[in-house]
Amino acid sequence: MTDVASQTYAFFGGDFIPHEEAKVGVLTHALNYGTGVFEGIRGYWSEADETTYLVLLRDHYTRFLRNARMVFVGMPYSVDELCEITVELVRRQGFRSDVYIRPLAFKSSEAIGVSMEGVADELSIVAVPYGAYLPMDRGLHCCVSSWRRSDDNAIPARGKIAGNYVNSALAKNEAVMNGYDEAIVLNQLGYVAEASAANLFIVRDNVLITPSISDGILEGYTRTAVMTLAADELNLPTVERSIQRSELYYADEVFFTGTGVQVAPVISIDRRQIGSGEVGPIASRLQTLYFQAVKGQMPKYLDWLTPVPVTTRSEMPATAMS
Repeated sequence: MTDVASQTYAFFGGDFIPHEEAKVGVLTHALNYGTGVFEGIRGYWSEADETTYLVLLRDHYTRFLRNARMVFVGMPYSVDELCEITVELVRRQGFRSDVYIRPLAFKSSEAIGVSMEGVADELSIVAVPYGAYLPMDRGLHCCVSSWRRSDDNAIPARGKIAGNYVNSALAKNEAVMNGYDEAIVLNQLGYVAEASAANLFIVRDNVLITPSISDGILEGYTRTAVMTLAADELNLPTVERSIQRSELYYADEVFFTGTGVQVAPVISIDRRQIGSGEVGPIASRLQTLYFQAVKGQMPKYLDWLTPVPVTTRSEMPATAMS
């Protein structure tokens, strides 16, 4: 038996299997037409507790099931069952590092034709060691993308729909090719939506401002968590409203939030300095608070976390070592 710490698993086809065996064919409907939904879930490793803390696990799977229903992808599992599967997957991996979990529900038949009628559904969940998505040791340099966010009546941004992320990929790639860290995308009305794959906040006169849900953004759980931390720990209100592009340049601070980006401050947009040109005090404080909360260091927010204690191979029951 291969030691659990060196074996990488996936949940695929209704079972835990070696990751290298979780494959799809080149004619898979979702691969060709983007017919799938996904989530991104973080787990933070605590050396002191010998535990990985999964962040807002139930919330992510609640959104996952809503999105699957919206795009007619069938799902035979409940939120509770998905949480149990994910905990078991992380426990089997035995990673002693931060992890990123990617559930994907998708149309799995090998079929040519865009109709989803009669096309089979599949679920995969993988967990991999994962660090920072964007640089965390400095402020970010960003641009406003020439690509617009997809309209809600085209492909809704509130759903993490696989095919829609071509929109994000185009915006991100444009930014990177032009020497920036990240892109900021406007919606079809010209208002600020979000980054390529993150929500956005600005700070003006000690008030947080973030685009409203109706501006075509992902209903982000890190966004909500940061709003809670700002109110509870810093006594700072958040206003949800439309933001014009020029208001970005007037902001005292700008920062992104998301499972991938975590809390990432921005120090320039379109080569214009934001505020002092340094990481701002509010973004810095919120970043610190967020990491304390998700790493189990703030008892007040332990209900955000699902703990997965590391399990040695000798401690694992036979059913978990098959």
